[in-house]
Amino acid sequence: MARPFPIQRTSIVREAGKKWFVVDASGKVLGRLASQIAKYLMGKNEPTFFPGVDNGNYVVVINADKVLLTGKKLDKKMYYHYSGYPGGLKQLTARQLLEKHPERLIYLAVKRMLPKAALGTKYLKRLKVYASDSHPHEAQKPQPLEF
Repeated sequence: MARPFPIQRTSIVREAGKKWFVVDASGKVLGRLASQIAKYLMGKNEPTFFPGVDNGNYVVVINADKVLLTGKKLDKKMYYHYSGYPGGLKQLTARQLLEKHPERLIYLAVKRMLPKAALGTKYLKRLKVYASDSHPHEAQKPQPLEF
């Protein structure tokens, strides 16, 4: 017995290549900035967004050393790293991390807002964070984003 309506399998294919965006992080609050960046990395700003399909864009973040944290988070927020050895728990405050590796602060905030599956790692590879206002991606002609 034949089905009255055959099941059609469709695939969403993006016609154009992925877009490049540049975001200036100076004077922006870290969490609000990270959530907007995560949205663009996943492609939620596109009309062709579909949860299981990689429709995301590239995002270049500049001036990561000038990002803001509200309240007392610079001194109270802790970042942990465990080496795997006894006594190997390393901890840094947000202020120490901002002084040592300012790009890592934004990277970790965005990473924790992305899906924790295979697509999340794909999205994260398209995030480029730089502490200064210069970046090596001028050839891609990134469009400026304002949040």
